[in-house]
Amino acid sequence: MQWIEVNVAVTHEAVEAVADMLTSIGSKGVAIEDPQLINDLRNSGTWELCDIPEQENTEVVTVSAYYADDEKLEKRLAEIDEQLALIEERIGKYRFGNTRFRKVSEQDWANEWKQYFHVTHVGKSLVIKPSWEEYAPKEGEHVIEIDPGMAFGTGTHHTTNMMMERLEKVITPDSAVFDVGTGSGILAIAAAMLGAKSVKAVDIDAVAVRVAKENVADNGLSEQIEVREGDLLHGTEGKADVIIANIIADIVIMLLQDIPQKLNDDGVLLASGIIEERMPDVEAAAQEQGLYVDAVDHRGGWVVMQMKKKK
Repeated sequence: MQWIEVNVAVTHEAVEAVADMLTSIGSKGVAIEDPQLINDLRNSGTWELCDIPEQENTEVVTVSAYYADDEKLEKRLAEIDEQLALIEERIGKYRFGNTRFRKVSEQDWANEWKQYFHVTHVGKSLVIKPSWEEYAPKEGEHVIEIDPGMAFGTGTHHTTNMMMERLEKVITPDSAVFDVGTGSGILAIAAAMLGAKSVKAVDIDAVAVRVAKENVADNGLSEQIEVREGDLLHGTEGKADVIIANIIADIVIMLLQDIPQKLNDDGVLLASGIIEERMPDVEAAAQEQGLYVDAVDHRGGWVVMQMKKKK
């Protein structure tokens, strides 16, 4: 199947609004690259930079979205142009250069990952290994073999790294875990390898569900991890000791209203995909639901927020 990749280069402050808009229009996934300094982009010729006051330390973030090349594509691309203009009316100039498009096949996608995705060590004991590379684990290491395919989550982004480091701290042998927006299934697999008793992983995208199931099976964890298609926590029964949500701030805020009914009284919510500027919004929404922020990790302009129920 052919896909269209839509790339928008924006200021760090506009990332959430653009990513949320691209998702709402029907993207099968949104990728957010780590910020690059404007001078680096100018020197590399990657983007034609314009309109925004330029300083040496200006950060540019590329947001990429993926749409099926089908009969709905033309309407979706027109709506993206309209919505990008509306965001500018709300927050002022935030775009660098023009929106870019390119065709991507599933095979192209798989081959591109192989150029950039290599064995990665995370935290004290976790190792992420692409399916096409060899690695001899050391004693005490948990090796996660991942082939992301058309799903998101290789463990290389700051948010995923920080979530995995937090999982090392909160997972116990008795933990029941819900993973919301599982993507490639990498966090669900990490939780199971760290000793969680059971993991229920949910994603709204059928492609992600298929890829996550394949990755779970390849790691020999099909008995511990159940992967389902569903919207947020819909599709999970019972309560969890640990709920994982590596998505974006606005979706985390929507999720929070269901947390009190889905999280055990002494449980932990780990939320990420949140830029630092949105942390106060997420914390305020959490407080409205009787939750408090127990710990925050920062890296590269992103945060992981650990939350618990108030007693």
